[in-house]
Amino acid sequence: MPKNYVLIDYENVQPDSISALDRDDVHILIFMGASQTKVNVEIAMLIQKMADRAKYIKICGNGNNALDFHIAYYLGELTNSDPKGYFHIVSKDTGFDPLIQYLT
Repeated sequence: MPKNYVLIDYENVQPDSISALDRDDVHILIFMGASQTKVNVEIAMLIQKMADRAKYIKICGNGNNALDFHIAYYLGELTNSDPKGYFHIVSKDTGFDPLIQYLT
């Protein structure tokens, strides 16, 4: 079964729950801005439960689109290491659209 990779831009999307993603075929990467200091406790508990299938990536430094560049980098690495995987970006930022269109 192909893996589903969910890359969450936590800087602009803070879901109340991601419990529906707690499946063996799902891997979650939560990208946090350098100045973010809080995470929803329900999400934190689920990330701990998912162990190696989920992790936080806190970027260093600030700047326009800094977090977006990190997501784009990880997306490239993941598509290279698992070309049969499915990739999902959760973000309100439409700047990913040209990248997604190109990769598709």
